[in-house]
Amino acid sequence: MNFENDVGSLQHIVAMELRYQNIMNFIRRPGALGNQDFRNFQDLRRLRELINRQEVAQQVNQPRNERINIDSDILSYQVNEHNKVGVYVTADPLSSENYYFEIEILDLGQIGAIGVGLVPRGYHLDAQPGWRAMSVGYHADDGKLFKSEGFGKPFGPVSQVGDKLGCGIKFSKDDDGETPQQVKVFFTHNRKEIGIVMVQYPPGGLFPAVGMHSEGEEVKLNLDAEWHYNELVLMAVDSGEDEWSRLHDVKLNGSLLEYNGRGKSIHDVGLAQARFPLDTTNHYFEIEIVDPGENCYIAIGVAKKTYPKNRHPGWNKGSIAYHADDGKIFNGSGIGDHFGPRCNKGDVMGCGILFPPDYDSEADSDLSPDDPDVYNDVLADENYSDDDDDDLYDEVEGRPVNGQPPEDGTLVCVFFTCNGKIIGKKPVCIPKGGFYPTVGMLSNCEKVAVDFRPLTG
Repeated sequence: MNFENDVGSLQHIVAMELRYQNIMNFIRRPGALGNQDFRNFQDLRRLRELINRQEVAQQVNQPRNERINIDSDILSYQVNEHNKVGVYVTADPLSSENYYFEIEILDLGQIGAIGVGLVPRGYHLDAQPGWRAMSVGYHADDGKLFKSEGFGKPFGPVSQVGDKLGCGIKFSKDDDGETPQQVKVFFTHNRKEIGIVMVQYPPGGLFPAVGMHSEGEEVKLNLDAEWHYNELVLMAVDSGEDEWSRLHDVKLNGSLLEYNGRGKSIHDVGLAQARFPLDTTNHYFEIEIVDPGENCYIAIGVAKKTYPKNRHPGWNKGSIAYHADDGKIFNGSGIGDHFGPRCNKGDVMGCGILFPPDYDSEADSDLSPDDPDVYNDVLADENYSDDDDDDLYDEVEGRPVNGQPPEDGTLVCVFFTCNGKIIGKKPVCIPKGGFYPTVGMLSNCEKVAVDFRPLTG
């Protein structure tokens, strides 16, 4: 049979469907299915599969939209009785050849609730990009980034009429020919890049999407917008520089941190602090001691954003850290407590936070959309499990610690690991603005390799 021609003939399909029903009735009789009938049955099943494949292909290659008016490249919000979100999703996902698109805001409408971003195939058309799983979106009305949830984080400027918002993927060379697990999604505001976020890459890819939610909102969609390829490649080089906000007496060599201070006294601490704080989506990081140097004065921990640059993490208030040379934990003072094993070359030290179930990262953050240091480089994987997790969570329900009422702030549980095993935990109050991954070093030739994403495989 020529199945492609059969699909094109509606009359033949109807006749085949009647034959299908007759055969189905016939084969229900024990021993009634002969060789010829069996071949007819197989032909019919293959034909139905072909029809289904063609219908699916036609749906996949069409843009999808709900509550959006479309006039050529102009998209506008369609007022509806239930005041639902309007969403437009393109027919094709972004690719290494077509990796960027833009919208221009023509009218903010009543509230300017316009979102631009990327969504997976089959995304529900009742949610702004970024509100649901495996999607990400930058929103014009508040300048926040939404990633797989309905709570946004400060990310970029609030937008006005005439502003252009762009979104793209920085495909790396390693992605060619293979499906990447994660990709770097970047956003632009008036042709200037404002930030990057790591996003899981779902089966079928990530599709450009535009969301709206108030009367009068209107944008111009440009799927052929250009972003200079040379600039893209340059920015896609993973030097690790974007991961850090401060490097004091520490130099960066790829993913390696190398101490380059004097190493003569306690005033010569080298400090490296990450650009983004730990949160419920990215709550753990690790370092591997590549070279212990002269004394292995290496520490891993978390600290507030304004932590002194020449103090080991854990020494001052607003920080807590595990030190490799003596296996002690320092919690806001220069006196440490025995905590875990001493670490040396090849050992992997980890630090993470277990947040209470009702933790609200937005309420506990003092960052604003105008903060130039906001850099929301986050992950999709928040599934860190350990046999001790239940015990850890028991200590972050707000009960007094050691009989004393907690300090101002949300109580969380900071835990530390050595070579993949949890060695201890400490309930502490998270400072306003959050806890930032912090590494300290203090003797010549010390080197560590940092992994901000050890839980993603």
